[in-house]
Amino acid sequence: MAAEPIGEILDVPKKTLPLFAKIFYAVTLVSALLFVIFLLSESFSDFFNRYISSVVRALLAHLTSWIPFSLGEMILILMPLTVAFIVIYANKRYSDSWHNVFVFCGAVFSLLGLLFSVFTFGFASAYRGSTLDKKLRIERADVSAEELFETAKIVADKVNLESENIAYLENGFSIMPYGYREMNDRLLLAYDDACDEYKFLQRLDSKLKPVMLSELMSYTHITGVYSFYTGEANLNVAFPDYTLPFTAAHELAHQRGIAREDEANFVAYLVGIRSEDAYIRYSVYLNLYEYLASALYEASPELYYEVYGMLKPRVRGELAAYSAFYDKYRDSVASEVTGTVNNTFLELQGTEGTKSYGMVVDLAVAYYKTEN
Repeated sequence: MAAEPIGEILDVPKKTLPLFAKIFYAVTLVSALLFVIFLLSESFSDFFNRYISSVVRALLAHLTSWIPFSLGEMILILMPLTVAFIVIYANKRYSDSWHNVFVFCGAVFSLLGLLFSVFTFGFASAYRGSTLDKKLRIERADVSAEELFETAKIVADKVNLESENIAYLENGFSIMPYGYREMNDRLLLAYDDACDEYKFLQRLDSKLKPVMLSELMSYTHITGVYSFYTGEANLNVAFPDYTLPFTAAHELAHQRGIAREDEANFVAYLVGIRSEDAYIRYSVYLNLYEYLASALYEASPELYYEVYGMLKPRVRGELAAYSAFYDKYRDSVASEVTGTVNNTFLELQGTEGTKSYGMVVDLAVAYYKTEN
């Protein structure tokens, strides 16, 4: 005897799509239309990012700021349990007929639509607006090895100058002379100052969230991440001190509507050099130097070693200590997986993928050509 289809043996009550799901689908439709407009209009994207997305980001940041840990990280940690709970709940409540199974799936997909909507309203327009070089009125172009060399020399001189006020350990690493909370406060002061000059920057009072599983996160090569679903700027605190202020400033830039990675890097630099704190300035100068040096090495190893020789021994010691530190995480499977995911996401947003992080050198060269 052939088996009867689910729901034909018993007269099972048919469930209907919940009201929240219908609302989420309606919002998703609006979000999809907005996303298309972002793709078509740079000026509309700029307007939306500055006057509407900024409100969404600020609201999310304030709603989660009172939580002493990263809500985004906690959601990821609890994801397996959440999925297990949903499967068990669905099996008990919705598995009695195919109609009810499809209703449940419809409700789940509406939640995915909500995630898309939060991203669209809070952050998507930032990827499609005018570029940072236009906002700063600088001329960005392909750079030569000589231009990289000249810019790297300028930044190396500034690193050397700031290093005079920095304390170093015997292992070569410098010491950040305060905790994460004070670093946060000092960066916010620098951002407030930068907002007076750069009107495209959103003025926002927010808190950095140290990642609890920073050691595990290090194997992904991720030093920080902005969660546009919870509005949190998250910081990997397992990395050496000198990387922290620059990375924090980078994530705070994302939180303020600077989406592209090279632009977030350069905004972190512009904000950091305005700080009254020597360690923050040292951090942003040294991190920018590393990007410039990496690009210079590919263009001209001879010029790279020349500018590297200009660094003071204590600074070279910091870089050597970092290289030794990074060996532990350098070749990890986790970094390959997350790198692929991150690259795909960034390319879908119209950027150069993970290569865009290093494109900050183009902005730096253009900036110092204008300054000089």
